[in-house]
Amino acid sequence: ATRTKSADVERADSGIGQMAARKWRNRASETLSSLQAWEAHRPCTDCGERDLPVETDVQNCNQRRADLCEKCRKRRTERKESVLEFVNTEASYGEDLRIIKEEFYLPMQAAGLLSQDQLLGIFSNIQELIDLNENFLEILQEEIDQAFDQGDGDLMTVCIGEIFLEFVNMLPAFQTYCLQQSSSVNMLNALEKEKELLRIFLNVSQNDNTALRRMNLRSFLMAPLQRVTKYPLLLSRIIKATTEYHPDHGSLREAKSRIESHLEHINMKTKQEGNTWTLRSFRQDSKKKREVINIEMRETALKTVGWLREETRFVMEGPLQLAQPPDGQWVKKGSKTLKFQNMQVLLLVNMKRVSESSLESAEPGPVKDAVLVLIRDKNNGKFHLLREPLRLSNCIVSTDPDSDDTFELIEIRREAFVFRDSDRARTHHWFRQIRRYSRELGSWKKRRNALPNIMISTPHTRP
Repeated sequence: ATRTKSADVERADSGIGQMAARKWRNRASETLSSLQAWEAHRPCTDCGERDLPVETDVQNCNQRRADLCEKCRKRRTERKESVLEFVNTEASYGEDLRIIKEEFYLPMQAAGLLSQDQLLGIFSNIQELIDLNENFLEILQEEIDQAFDQGDGDLMTVCIGEIFLEFVNMLPAFQTYCLQQSSSVNMLNALEKEKELLRIFLNVSQNDNTALRRMNLRSFLMAPLQRVTKYPLLLSRIIKATTEYHPDHGSLREAKSRIESHLEHINMKTKQEGNTWTLRSFRQDSKKKREVINIEMRETALKTVGWLREETRFVMEGPLQLAQPPDGQWVKKGSKTLKFQNMQVLLLVNMKRVSESSLESAEPGPVKDAVLVLIRDKNNGKFHLLREPLRLSNCIVSTDPDSDDTFELIEIRREAFVFRDSDRARTHHWFRQIRRYSRELGSWKKRRNALPNIMISTPHTRP
């Protein structure tokens, strides 16, 4: 009884009377209501808007996905579905490629139904497309699995645009296949009429092979054409469901622009070769037309140097003005005696691939060679080389402090060229890039304290 009374005394002497306690409870209730109201009206993390309905029920607030409005919840769901559609359709396309190889190409080769040249004429570069699909799909699936493992159920960390740009060199492989499609089908039709065993094999395969889904070889051979034309549509769906603040938004738009430009280039090449069929057409604007021209110039440059596409990196490309000093020596580049002409210039680097899973690695591998390709600026779709490519290992690049709007490139014991861009900053960028590879590959770099002009003048000054 004594303890009870002392406890009562302690509670009575705690300093909180009935009025104060009631006031504190009212304030606590008001604070809780205010917090709940703020919870309902706090800005959406995706769009920053405060259009959420007022929810005073704590349970309803907890059921709402944290920090997202209704519009952004739907957008995230649409983006997730679009990303999964991109990956799943890529897997289905890869399965069709494997059917072409395992159910048609290999059996026809083993049975000797066609010669190797005939098989190559019908199936073109199908093995290259298979390899690209396997590598591309592997990276995509790894990104999906990693996102789920990290608790990203909405796949917001999956950047399809960045991955697509890493594998952008798969687009020329599609172009090779598409341009040969017409001749491949014609050859198949002619051989099927000529060879009875081939005709029997194709009929039996279509009717009895369940893996073919009762589709014939011609239908499967259309798979690469259908896939490459579907990329812009799939990317458009992802772009539509991706907020502009997402880190992949810019890469998605660039990837879509690149594939559309390649499709326009394929259509241009088919018309030049006299084919009547074309791929799905897309709206053309000046930027896409410029990219189509760039693709054509890259192909011209690759054919000229003879390098493998997967070992080639285009460091810089674009218009430059070029002049050739008449005496082949360093002259005042600001002189009015220099006559400049417009050129399209491409800086190509031949290197070893750093990673087998990536066609364009962010980290360049060991540089084996570097050239500067000079193409006359034409607008009719036909390009002409000014001369053979300039190998930077045999060139010296320098500039004059008194004329910083140009730079000079001297091919040892041969010609000298003066370059400039309409933009001075871009001129400096060209100069730094060309000088970098010239120093890295040039034999004069091995001489201690050697200077470029010394190496040039030495042969002329020796007795």
